[in-house]
Amino acid sequence: MWIKICGMTTAAAVAAALEAHVEAIGFVFARSVRELVPESAAALARPARGRARCVAVTRHPTQAAVDEIVRVLAPDLLQSDAEDLARLRLPASLETLPVVRDTGVLPLPLPGRMLFEGPTSGGGAVSDWSVAAGLARRTQLVLAGGLNARNVAAAIAQVQPFGVDVSSGVEERPGVKSPAAIMSFVEAVRGAHVAVPAARGV
Repeated sequence: MWIKICGMTTAAAVAAALEAHVEAIGFVFARSVRELVPESAAALARPARGRARCVAVTRHPTQAAVDEIVRVLAPDLLQSDAEDLARLRLPASLETLPVVRDTGVLPLPLPGRMLFEGPTSGGGAVSDWSVAAGLARRTQLVLAGGLNARNVAAAIAQVQPFGVDVSSGVEERPGVKSPAAIMSFVEAVRGAHVAVPAARGV
């Protein structure tokens, strides 16, 4: 199961995510309590290089903003709404993670891998798992939106996603991750994945 902890703002959160051996960590460059400047993200990302994928998370960015993020952070992936990625000029080597929202129009054809969440990011609102389950049979779907250690097992059982993405669900207060909550979430994901051996992403 591919696990991403999004909205990193502290070295302690990065260390906890790395200790839990997650596949990816996210740095937010959009209006949010978790918003960073590229220089801060680059400093936080340093210990993660080669250990977890570093994801730059944007929403409706300008080309200039993306150019600076790419230059300063050098992310492994750029995450943004699917319509954003369609208009941006990106290095050929930069992988992308298109975001599709449960109130939006689906891009056709579906991308090979995409993140599915609700109308807004980072607010703790649960996305439509029934829609997500249908999409997860057609693409590698990363489920986001309102996940936490208490509900992620149910989400995995219903959706059978390729991966999961959490932000507010592992915070001790808005914008600040709890290392203990990160560990609890990852343990819940891995326990649920063992219980659902047919889940995608094995």
